[in-house]
Amino acid sequence: MIQTYEDLLVETLPGRIETDEQYDTIHARFGELFGNSRRTAAEKKLMDLLGLLIQDYDRRHAFPVEESTPAEILQFLVEQSGKSATELLSPVFGQRSHVSEALSGKREISAQQARKLGHMFHVNPGLFL
Repeated sequence: MIQTYEDLLVETLPGRIETDEQYDTIHARFGELFGNSRRTAAEKKLMDLLGLLIQDYDRRHAFPVEESTPAEILQFLVEQSGKSATELLSPVFGQRSHVSEALSGKREISAQQARKLGHMFHVNPGLFL
């Protein structure tokens, strides 16, 4: 049975994240949705909301955007995804060596790659430029 967005909200009970425990719960749910390649429209909508909640918490607690390089931001997002860098980023960068170079800061991220990364991680593509 396909769940509505409202059903998913009741099930997940999203709200502003204030504690590490809440962060872990919301992040785990986001990870479940992220790992599902066949998301419904309602699941995509919930994933967008959870991504915003995680992003808000990270900005307030663990994610110093202003001081971070594009490579550090990319490393952080890959770590948070729970997937391997190669698995996650190969569609964006193509070659495995390009993934490694982008993560280490040896390769600049192009505007096109930044747009793809922004879409993938539900963040502003400008973070990668």
